[in-house]
Amino acid sequence: MRFKSLRTRIAFVVVLLMLAAQAAAYVVISSVIERNAVSNAEQQLAVAERVFREVLRTNGEKLMQAATVVAADFGFREAVATHHESTVVSALRNHGSRIDADIVILADLDGKPIADSRGYVRTKEVFPFHALMRTATHGRERSAIGVIDGRLYQLVAVPVKAPLPVAWVAMGFLIDDRMAREMASLTSLDVSFLERQPDGRWLTLASTLPANRIAHAKPADGVDDRYATRAISLTSTGAPVVVVLQRSLTAAIAPFHRLQSALLAITLCGVLLSIAGSILTARSVTRPIAALIHFARRVGSGDYAEPIAVKHEDEIGELAQAFNRMQEGISRREHRITELAYTDRLTGLPNRAMFSDRLQQSIAEALPQQRAFGVMMMDLDRFKYVNDTLGHPIGDLLLCEVAQRLRATLAHHCGLVARLGGDEFAVLLPDDDIVGTERVAVRILKALEQPISIEGQPVDVGASIGIVTFPDNGADMNVLLRRADIAMYVAKRSNLGVARYEEQHDNSSAERLSLMSELRRAVEQDQLLLFYQPKVDLSTHTVKYVEALVRWNHPARGYVSPDQFIPFAEQTGYIKAISYWVADRAIRQCAAWREAGIELAISVNVSARELIQSSLPDTFAALLRKYDVPADLLWIEITESAIMDDPNRAIETLDRLHALGIRLAVDDFGTGYSSLSYLKRMPVDELKIDKSFVMGMTENRDDEMIVRSTIDLAHNMGLKVVAEGVETQATLKRLADLRCDLAQGFHLSRPLPPEQLEAWLERWHEAQDERLGGRSPRLSATSTLPST
Repeated sequence: MRFKSLRTRIAFVVVLLMLAAQAAAYVVISSVIERNAVSNAEQQLAVAERVFREVLRTNGEKLMQAATVVAADFGFREAVATHHESTVVSALRNHGSRIDADIVILADLDGKPIADSRGYVRTKEVFPFHALMRTATHGRERSAIGVIDGRLYQLVAVPVKAPLPVAWVAMGFLIDDRMAREMASLTSLDVSFLERQPDGRWLTLASTLPANRIAHAKPADGVDDRYATRAISLTSTGAPVVVVLQRSLTAAIAPFHRLQSALLAITLCGVLLSIAGSILTARSVTRPIAALIHFARRVGSGDYAEPIAVKHEDEIGELAQAFNRMQEGISRREHRITELAYTDRLTGLPNRAMFSDRLQQSIAEALPQQRAFGVMMMDLDRFKYVNDTLGHPIGDLLLCEVAQRLRATLAHHCGLVARLGGDEFAVLLPDDDIVGTERVAVRILKALEQPISIEGQPVDVGASIGIVTFPDNGADMNVLLRRADIAMYVAKRSNLGVARYEEQHDNSSAERLSLMSELRRAVEQDQLLLFYQPKVDLSTHTVKYVEALVRWNHPARGYVSPDQFIPFAEQTGYIKAISYWVADRAIRQCAAWREAGIELAISVNVSARELIQSSLPDTFAALLRKYDVPADLLWIEITESAIMDDPNRAIETLDRLHALGIRLAVDDFGTGYSSLSYLKRMPVDELKIDKSFVMGMTENRDDEMIVRSTIDLAHNMGLKVVAEGVETQATLKRLADLRCDLAQGFHLSRPLPPEQLEAWLERWHEAQDERLGGRSPRLSATSTLPST
């Protein structure tokens, strides 16, 4: 049984415990009463046995004295001797009446009845007490119990001597229901006399039990569910005779019934009182608990108005006080959390969360009537420069000053100014059209143009503000914020100070977002391709190296130039996934060519973001092991700018790559600001001259001088030189004259997919074999190149 109410459970438990206690007490007391009743009954049986035996002994002595007197009477002996029957019968009656004997019998020496006090003698019936006569003859027991004519008697036998025994006088008392009742009155027990029949059954001869209970008279000691019994064997002249003394346990327990009734009444009263007490106790406990529950629900719903009032000085009162303290603590912390959640800790302005909530609320309120309001997004100009130059503490003070000026400017407006993060602020101006919003923006810019001094240090800072209005520029919070951000960047890029959002501003952003999403899908769905551009050895005209260049075969846009998606991938960090894909495919292609008998080293490009990754060497080592490609067949090309972003970490990564046996090349050499000291420290094997110098070297002497100097510098440092961007035969010839090692460009071959590159290599070798014709391999102005 389950109760949901605590009050019911308390009452139920208390009543149950009370019932259990009372029931246990009742059972124990009843058991004690029953045991005492049985013990008393057994004691009464023992006393009754002694009384009964004493009565038998007394009756026996009385019979013995009377029988002895009769047997010694001279006249009686004479009548016996003369066989004067009437005299004998008269004497027997007279003497028997003196002691109220029920029977007096005269029998001859053979036991045959001669006369009796009843006035009739069955001459043919032999006296049935031979055993009694024998014991009397030998001086032993002269009293016995016997059955005569189906009735039970206590008898004694005395010989009649003249002077020798001539007959026997037997005298007895009848043992019947009357005698049993007399015995019962003496002992307060039920008395029954039983005779064992030849078939083993017991015949009740006399009893105080009612007729319907005589069957309970059993000749055995013990206690059953109704009686305590004691059986006494009697000296019998014939069949065994026992007297059964019984004590009714019901009668024995009857005196205790009043006690049990009183106990039961006490139990019932106790139960009723326990029910009442438990209900009152449960109510006294559950009422304040109910109040605490109601209070807890109020606190849970955010209502901290009133403390709980429970007037108890016990644990309940302490719990109520604890709840009140908890309420106060929660209220203080919630207030503090609200401050932290919705306030910028540095400037004290509302933060992004607060601004978003207020903006969402303004949209909901303005949407039904399509009321206009304005949103401005503001970003400080040159703030990064202030941080980098003067330090972050000065930058924080600058942000606080800007916040103060924003508050002062907007003091007469009902708007909200918030700091979104970093040096980015936002303003919400309800019920302002676009013209009014622009006026407020101009006032903000003028306020920020005023000189700012931070700890004596003059700080020059401006701002760029983007403006959108509801509902013209959007009816969604995220759309408004995004478009305000776009307008702000338009203002920053155009040095306008303030710019309103226009749809054409959003096209490029949407296209970039779409492009990046599609690029991620392109890598996952294997839409990227690797093309390979050969590098020709200018001294031997052999092709032993190719550069792997990634291409994007867009299902809708067609081939997308790397210049369109690689910068975006670098900005978002997705370049790592693309670079891994390129390295995996390039090394796998190298392994396939080796298996086909084509020995080509492949170079791949690595970005600045990857170069400072400590896991880059492990990645390349794992791929080389995966495809079983020697490390010297892999070249990694890095740009000068990639090295200069973090020279120490870059050089450390390059050293680990070089230790693996991988060849390293510096790409686009001459366009960056690298230091020769760093170049000297780097374990590179090759320099690649940027195509901007190579393509104009035949017409521009400065470009040719740069190319010549780079070739000489590289050779002096023990490095090979590769010229990229070879577009004409003249450029190729001039590079050969300047002792450039390798060349690549459209004049030799465009980047090709693997199958076309293999065909190109075949044509190249055939053309070179025909051209050389056994001559030494020098590149002439009339050298024939295979068609690409």
